[in-house]
Amino acid sequence: MDLLTLFTLAVGLSMDAFAVAVCKGLAMKQITVGKAVIVGLWFGGFQAGMPFLGYVLGIQFRDRITAIDHWIAFVLLAFIGINMIREALSGEEECCEDGDAALGVKEMFLLAVATSIDALAVGITFAFLDVEILPAISFIGITTFSLSVVGVKAGNVFGRKYEARAEIVGGVILILLGTKILLEHLGILA
Repeated sequence: MDLLTLFTLAVGLSMDAFAVAVCKGLAMKQITVGKAVIVGLWFGGFQAGMPFLGYVLGIQFRDRITAIDHWIAFVLLAFIGINMIREALSGEEECCEDGDAALGVKEMFLLAVATSIDALAVGITFAFLDVEILPAISFIGITTFSLSVVGVKAGNVFGRKYEARAEIVGGVILILLGTKILLEHLGILA
């Protein structure tokens, strides 16, 4: 696989994580480099790990995983998005004053899995191609990490202007993202 193809693939796989990173930035009242790096590490790590897992699983589970990956991503993103909207509308503070709870292990794990399901399917494809897996997954992970850090900052800048609506917008984006993934895999969207 040539570098341009790998770069295009890495950016494409990163877009879900970028969109969710923007949502995370929207919800943060105060952003630090450390918080952006945490988001980047979660998303970048899973975007690198899932293709490796897919590669290892290879042909054995190919039909089972690719048949349901879009449903898993849809359910996880819709659940998290609905929960974000519900919390925003309830008026309750979801987390401590600077948004650290939004970076909790449970939420970040679910988001990282939801945004990297497609990468698992790509890893299965890698098993059938002449791909050097370690450089490929490293490139995907670094690309996702970088775009996620940028996404957190972009979301935070936008969120400072519209704090009251930020979490609702983030929830809607997650639901729409999950719906888009589902509709693309069902062949309704190209």
